[in-house]
Amino acid sequence: MSTAHTSTGRAPGSHVVVIGGGISGLAAAHRLLGGGARVTVLEASGRLGGKLRAGGIAGVPVDLGAESMLARRPEAVELARAVGLGDRLQPPTTATAALWTRGALRPMPKGHVMGVPGDLDLLAASGVVSPEGMARISEDETLERTEVGADVAVGAYVAARLGREVVDRLVEPLLGGVYAGDAYRISMRAAVPQLFEAARAERSLIEGVRGIQARTAARAAAESGQAPAPVFMGIDGGVGTLPGAVADAVRAAGGTIRTGTPVRELRRTADGWRVVLDGGDGPAALDADAVVLATPAPAAARLLAAEAPAAATELSAVEYASMALVTMAFRRADVAAALSGSGFLVPPVDGRKIKASTFVSNKWGWIADADPDLFVLRTSVGRYGDEADLARDDADLVELSLRDLGEAVGLAARPVAQQVTRWDGGLPQYPVGHLDRVARIRAEAGKLPGLRVCGALYDGVGIPACIASARTAADDILDTLPQAAAPAE
Repeated sequence: MSTAHTSTGRAPGSHVVVIGGGISGLAAAHRLLGGGARVTVLEASGRLGGKLRAGGIAGVPVDLGAESMLARRPEAVELARAVGLGDRLQPPTTATAALWTRGALRPMPKGHVMGVPGDLDLLAASGVVSPEGMARISEDETLERTEVGADVAVGAYVAARLGREVVDRLVEPLLGGVYAGDAYRISMRAAVPQLFEAARAERSLIEGVRGIQARTAARAAAESGQAPAPVFMGIDGGVGTLPGAVADAVRAAGGTIRTGTPVRELRRTADGWRVVLDGGDGPAALDADAVVLATPAPAAARLLAAEAPAAATELSAVEYASMALVTMAFRRADVAAALSGSGFLVPPVDGRKIKASTFVSNKWGWIADADPDLFVLRTSVGRYGDEADLARDDADLVELSLRDLGEAVGLAARPVAQQVTRWDGGLPQYPVGHLDRVARIRAEAGKLPGLRVCGALYDGVGIPACIASARTAADDILDTLPQAAAPAE
């Protein structure tokens, strides 16, 4: 685990360039400055934050990208507190979600790990899985062990143990909500490591899930004197305000941030790195002792093609999913009776256009308080291998969403405002073997002194995972920078 660096041991003047101004790049810059480095952040677009984006609709603050962060991992909450947002951290006001499947809106069954059930009675009562599907699940108790090898697709393994219905109606929508991916391609070792370890240790997958839940309950019992920690956390004003707060902290600590500054190439020099910029007035260059590369795979592959061609080849093979978020505001009097809970997920097997809907005015108190007469919700459209609808224009995506919402929850009202946010190539996919690919990328990049990579494609797509990836990269770089001379006796 990385440990925090302080500025006392770093030689003054060591310059680190961070390429990429998403939350990973900004978190890396924040960590580097805390370790005494001089830092410049370069972002090709005109906006910081990457997939975190704060916005508004009908005067109500909303997130137009990621809207929550896992609170049981500490990194995101720690960073928010470090940059002055601690008093704005808030858990969801409700986490009661549903599944729109088999022709009805059904309660999300409890007692599962990423859709894999541990409590079969609760699953049966939900109606999510048919009686035939429940009978297939019970075969897990007598089936011979299913070997997972070095890695296995989540969907393939769960289907072998419990049948496809569990995958299609539970695992698929839950995993899709994180990766916008296909459960039958996604690596269990990378995406759900606790399930992977359970599959290696137990013959029965259901018993493995029950073991995970028992360990979770034991930890909760050990902390019984404390208030239960929320699973997720948001920020008053939106998680999308976090990048701006981190950027302000970076600037206040002496860091430089430049947006609208694409990097054309990276070159090794005798003393470090030359970062060649593609500016409006022609190429310019920055010299750096070290570089942190915090970009998506296509940009990283291009920049490493000359100096680390093997890493670039691996990066070029990383696939991404595209999606769109449709955010709509309604008059509360027109919709409140129809909408309860935090929203619902939609299994792709049901053939709907939307993949999920979040009732954000129910889920986040600050959104409800911003205008009590409005109700804000959003839907998502598109996932890996199912992106044809993204070719439609914004108005069509709004109409598709309204049509599905009408069928799912009886919504008949028209929005008073709507906004479509498209995330083209937004989410890296984690297929079987992804962690081995990441190891090869890091091994090849690590052969170059003063270079580290970080971001959503390496250690997880969630905000805490991105920040952890950034911290590790920054700490590794700090360890390579020259130490300050010891004071004279």
